[in-house]
Amino acid sequence: MDPAKPFPIVRVGLGQDSHRFLPPELTKPCVIAGLIFADVPGLAADSDGDVVFHALCKAITSLTGVPILGGIANDLCHKDGITDSRVYLEKALETLEKQRIQHAALSIEGKRPLLQSRIDAMRRNIAEALRVNLDQVGLTVTSGDGLTDFGCGDGLQCLCILTTVE
Repeated sequence: MDPAKPFPIVRVGLGQDSHRFLPPELTKPCVIAGLIFADVPGLAADSDGDVVFHALCKAITSLTGVPILGGIANDLCHKDGITDSRVYLEKALETLEKQRIQHAALSIEGKRPLLQSRIDAMRRNIAEALRVNLDQVGLTVTSGDGLTDFGCGDGLQCLCILTTVE
């Protein structure tokens, strides 16, 4: 152990993202954690609107101070036509430098689509995108009992806590 750094440096990033569903006449796939959900409209966003990957990007921004969404992702979307949020997350991960992800905890709120049966697949996609082991990703889903617009079925929200160590 380096005597100048007797303890690892642990950092915690917080991210949140939310989008409304598009009206039914506007067709666009609904993407959540990189998976397509065919039983609901897409999410209103310039990109694919993936609230999970966006929340992860924002958690990384809170760790590094580098604006991914509203910054780098806007350029990728508007100049290069890249709307895949996985690409934005890859760019965010490049900004971590010495920090290694220890754990990602995520919670998705929404009445629809029903997510419970696809939690394992979403966790695998998140772990793959973050380049971590599956046991380093926790994911919960809730309807919110109809107490918010998300719980009433108007859109989706994702909260994320990302822990890193250096």
